[in-house]
Amino acid sequence: MNSYTTSQLAALNAQLGPLPVPERLRLLLAHTQGEARFSTSLGLEDQVLTHLIATENIPVRIFTIDTGRLFQETYDVLEITRTRYKIAVEIFFPQAQQVQEFVNAHGPNSFYNSVEQRKACCHIRKVEPLQRALHGASVWITGLRAAQSNARGALQFVAWDENHQLLKFNPLLDWTLEQTETFARQHRVPLNALHAKGFPSIGCAPCTRAVQPGEDIRAGRWWWENSHKECGLHSH
Repeated sequence: MNSYTTSQLAALNAQLGPLPVPERLRLLLAHTQGEARFSTSLGLEDQVLTHLIATENIPVRIFTIDTGRLFQETYDVLEITRTRYKIAVEIFFPQAQQVQEFVNAHGPNSFYNSVEQRKACCHIRKVEPLQRALHGASVWITGLRAAQSNARGALQFVAWDENHQLLKFNPLLDWTLEQTETFARQHRVPLNALHAKGFPSIGCAPCTRAVQPGEDIRAGRWWWENSHKECGLHSH
């Protein structure tokens, strides 16, 4: 049940705006009770947030979702991150029985056949594990930026997430891509090697390709579909 009024959330968003990211994290955590959890996909933005959470000693539980179809480069940066920052990154997996039944019924690459099949695969491999990962949390921290897509441009720093019954917090919301890349470079944040090969947004290997110069940064996700560029983790 949402215990935050519209005016309370508006006031909190106004307070968060002028602050640097570590202070945004501390302010929100000071205003909430219960556990804060950060979902990382190990991409650029999430690696920057992991760096800040680890080096600033922010009390946040970090987790990632292993869909079973990730790039090897994603596993590599996960291992490097765990070692460098000496932090625990909890890994959630899809339910094996659900994956087995889906693949046996539809084949290993059915997500190419229709949007419905792709969404069904995303739900099994991503959405359901996320629901388990967030169970009992009071704050969900993400690396979403407003400039990543038109839909994300309407986001606020913090809002009530009705689906998961918690506060969803986007501390990098107003950062530009250039700002994020500069921070990562200056602080030597470990990054997925695919970023340097034209992959600004990285998901499952069969569903992600490099983008061409001038293409939208999410053009490489589910490129065979005309418009839908979300998997269901972040509904707006």
